[in-house]
Amino acid sequence: MTYKALIPISEWLPAYKKSWFKGDLSAGLTVGVMLIPQGMAYASIAGLPAVYGLYASIVPLIIYAVFGTSRQLAVGPVAMVSLLTATAIGTFEGISADTYIAYAILLAFMVGVIQFALGLFRLGFLVNFLSHPVVSGFTSAAALIIGFSQLKHLLGIEIPRSHHVHEILIYAVKNIPQINWGAFLIGLMGIAIIIGSKRLNKSLPGQLFAVIAGILVISLFGLGKGTNAVPIVKDIPSSLPSFNLVGFDLDVMQLLLPMALTIALISFMESIAVAKAVQVKHRNYKVEPNQELMALGLSNIGGSFFQSYPTTGGFSRTAVNDQAGARTALSGIISAVLIVLTLLFLTPLFYNLPKTILASVIMVAVFGLIDFKEARHLYKSHRTDFWMLIVTFVATLGLGIEMGIGVGVVLSLAMVLFKTTRPHSARLARVPNTHFYRNIERFDDLEIIDEILIYRFDAQLFFANTSFFKERLYEYEKAKRGDLKLLIIDGESINNIDSSAIHTLDEIVDDFHSRKVKVFFTGIKGPVRDVMMRSGFTEKVRPDHFFMSIQEAIDFYKKQSNVRITNGQLDEYINQVNP
Repeated sequence: MTYKALIPISEWLPAYKKSWFKGDLSAGLTVGVMLIPQGMAYASIAGLPAVYGLYASIVPLIIYAVFGTSRQLAVGPVAMVSLLTATAIGTFEGISADTYIAYAILLAFMVGVIQFALGLFRLGFLVNFLSHPVVSGFTSAAALIIGFSQLKHLLGIEIPRSHHVHEILIYAVKNIPQINWGAFLIGLMGIAIIIGSKRLNKSLPGQLFAVIAGILVISLFGLGKGTNAVPIVKDIPSSLPSFNLVGFDLDVMQLLLPMALTIALISFMESIAVAKAVQVKHRNYKVEPNQELMALGLSNIGGSFFQSYPTTGGFSRTAVNDQAGARTALSGIISAVLIVLTLLFLTPLFYNLPKTILASVIMVAVFGLIDFKEARHLYKSHRTDFWMLIVTFVATLGLGIEMGIGVGVVLSLAMVLFKTTRPHSARLARVPNTHFYRNIERFDDLEIIDEILIYRFDAQLFFANTSFFKERLYEYEKAKRGDLKLLIIDGESINNIDSSAIHTLDEIVDDFHSRKVKVFFTGIKGPVRDVMMRSGFTEKVRPDHFFMSIQEAIDFYKKQSNVRITNGQLDEYINQVNP
């Protein structure tokens, strides 16, 4: 691997064109403006002071710009990772605010190490074990949990922290008389401004408009003071994050490890999905999943030394970054510079920022993650995946984030095992007047020969599915009612085979031969053929009982040829019929 592959900025920066800067500057400023309210809002989801959302929007962005392969991906705090951070650290009861912050920073370091290690050892494929329906169900449920967790700020009442929607709703309904109407109306105003801005133009910084409107209302009418005061953010430190070594505690790390691994995988899935979606529009670079893992890992590791909690690429900001004209990762660096300027000079302006406005920013952002279209699509096209989505969704809502993720992972693995151990198989027969053979159960008017069974198995044949292979074969044989004279095993869809499969095939061949039934093989691929030859199976079956096509096998059977191939001709013959 070249240094340009490891450090992608070394490829695009020397070739940078002046004409690109206008787009990068516009996109960087636009995303930076979005990051200010979003960063503070998402930090509140994570249970952290608002300023830590801004801290997480500096160093990770710069590091990703150096090592990331996507040129439009906008890295920073996101709602999902913020919720998972709160879930992870929420298990520690009775800890101080400083300890909570220290654990969040430690979690970022752990997530980064896991992601970097996965990328370094080319293990990005592991995320494929979380199926799309499971991720969609989990994301939709988590969006509801995040949204409803902000009711306390929107309504201006104290609601105990919970990751169960029904608990939040029950408590909110019971305390309706205590609603802070000022906070509630300002929150509704914020939601209206954000949604209205999006409808006018998706690139408009609706969140920033809502923040400005909220600050103006509080400042002009003095709603931040008094007995029924609207809760506000108040002081935000006007300083940059300082360099600090991460505090390591092995006992704490052991408790955080399961959620760190979850965040590492979930955040990578979110990031790589949006990066690939945007990359389709840009043909001048390629998104490399394993390099993305290392880039995100380094972003989290580096960020943890500058008081950042876990970050990843975000959907909404990446879309805006692309729409605003970003040509390279320089736009991310520009966004980080804007956050630095905000921390140095502008934080006093956010003193009167109502927390209900941050709640409105979060609610509009996360409710857009609820994927109704996917559920409807799966219901019509694939019921099994639909029910996987629903079960994960319900489990996450009813049992909580951690259990929901667990159920989703178990479902994904269960489906992989089920589909692997019980793959599709078929009985074939000839399409009249052709040499094509198709599934008897899917096509009508096929030419079925009573004494011939043609069996196709559509998966690799290995220890986990050999019993099913054998079971299906004997089910098909029963349908022949004792008339069977020839079994043809079509290996066109078998890509791999192991010793357990060879043993099973040995048993099948012995059994059928003992009952005077011939066994032919067709379409055997090179890797499978190699295993058969090394094991001696080919000679047992007889080399002249291997054919390139089903039609050749049937023609050979009909002619009852007496031609035999010597062992010395075996390799040449098989290579001719199965190139």
